[in-house]
Amino acid sequence: MQSNPLGIPDNKDIPHRWFIIVAVMLSTIMEILDTTIVNVSLPHMMGSLSADRDEISWVLTSYIVAAGIFMPLTGFLVNRFGSRRLLLINIIGFMLASGLCGISTTLPQIVFFRLLQGVFGASLVPLSQFILRDTFPLKEQPKMMAIWGVGVMAAPIMGPTLGGYITDTLNWRWIFYINVPICIINFFLVLIFIRESPFKKEKIDWLGMFLVMCSIGSLQIVLDRGQVDDWFNSDKICILSVVFVVSAVVFFIHSFTHKKPIINLRLFKDRNFAIGTMIMAFFAAAILGSLTLFPQMLETLFGYTSNIAGITMAPRGIASALMMAISSRLMVRGVQARWLVVIGLVVSSSTTWLLGTISLDADMRFFVWLGAIQGLGIGCFFVPLSTIVYTTLPHQSIAEAAGLFSFGRNIGNAMGISLLTTFLSRNTQFNWNIMGAHIRASSYQLHHWLAMQHLSLNNPLTIARLGDLLNTQANFVAYAHTYKLAAIILIAALILALFLKAPAIPTDLSDIPPN
Repeated sequence: MQSNPLGIPDNKDIPHRWFIIVAVMLSTIMEILDTTIVNVSLPHMMGSLSADRDEISWVLTSYIVAAGIFMPLTGFLVNRFGSRRLLLINIIGFMLASGLCGISTTLPQIVFFRLLQGVFGASLVPLSQFILRDTFPLKEQPKMMAIWGVGVMAAPIMGPTLGGYITDTLNWRWIFYINVPICIINFFLVLIFIRESPFKKEKIDWLGMFLVMCSIGSLQIVLDRGQVDDWFNSDKICILSVVFVVSAVVFFIHSFTHKKPIINLRLFKDRNFAIGTMIMAFFAAAILGSLTLFPQMLETLFGYTSNIAGITMAPRGIASALMMAISSRLMVRGVQARWLVVIGLVVSSSTTWLLGTISLDADMRFFVWLGAIQGLGIGCFFVPLSTIVYTTLPHQSIAEAAGLFSFGRNIGNAMGISLLTTFLSRNTQFNWNIMGAHIRASSYQLHHWLAMQHLSLNNPLTIARLGDLLNTQANFVAYAHTYKLAAIILIAALILALFLKAPAIPTDLSDIPPN
């Protein structure tokens, strides 16, 4: 395949292009889906594995920690093994680990196999992005990023619904078994249709790798277990936080003084890449974090079933996919990517703020339409940003950049879920205390409510009814405040987006200047 002076492929007639797209999309969807599909099955696993609620959460934690550690190493692994070979290794490893998770009979077994699944799944998303950018010419990359973005953004929305359906129809083990045939199909597609990238044997930076494992591993555990273990009231969380800070500081010093560090942090000297990765982290924290809470709110406060909650969320994913296709076409036609990112963030922050202003009388149509509009914002944001962050980087650095960019999304997601969940829990308790202080036997509003409910203060049901009502109202107000906090995070991302400098996507490769 011919390349232009920037190293970007310029062969306009790429054979088997749709097979290549299907191969990388399967890898992307499979990995992201697996991070969310397990959530709804945890209660079903508890009985089979003789685990309590706290112990079973390690099924999630083990995967998140392993994926977090190995995702930033994608660039190093691509250079050492080649993108095609690494992808094949990861697919085989992910398939075997999935099958072993399905046949696990004890908690230690499934935690260990989920750890392996995270190791092999960590590079699937950044590898898929790298292969698309390495294979297709610059003019087509907005369209490729749109197709890739559908998997990245739709999979987290599909995960809980699909997981609930599989668990109810079959059992929890099939959420792992289903990966096996998909991996087999994916393996042969990659083997036949994807070309190998150049690779070279590099000396391994063992100290850097050790520091990465210590810093990222401890941070992921702190974020995932902080709320469960009551944050810094836990000795374990305090120790892990110290480990993270010390190892991260040493790693930064080591990375900027070592000739060939395991992770090239010098990439963050590129303005677009540094700001773009920060924006993605903020966006993931706000949008993906709030999407984790959204079905819980629908089920606990509005009485939706899991399936109805999933259907309510579906238009968000459909609108997102549609807007990704439109935004890619707009970029090719000369619309500046930076302004599309800004528009996407404005729409996303506005709709998230509106979620914080709803009442308990809101119906399903409101959630569907608001979700669809938010999906348009997500689609308008994702593809342009995914294009901007790589445009000013050397082509040979794309693999490393893809790993770091995906890690930014991953760590942002983890921080968002941790922050918003903690805020929701503590704000609920705060609201309960404030509202409860206003319930007095002499209150006119209390006696009016008792008359409406045909109750009296002497009735044993009164305290139970009041408790349920108080919990519902306190929880509802906390959800409203949490969505407003997510909107503020998005506004911070919007301010950062104004500092991006995105060159236009050329309509012809002759527009690309030589080095």
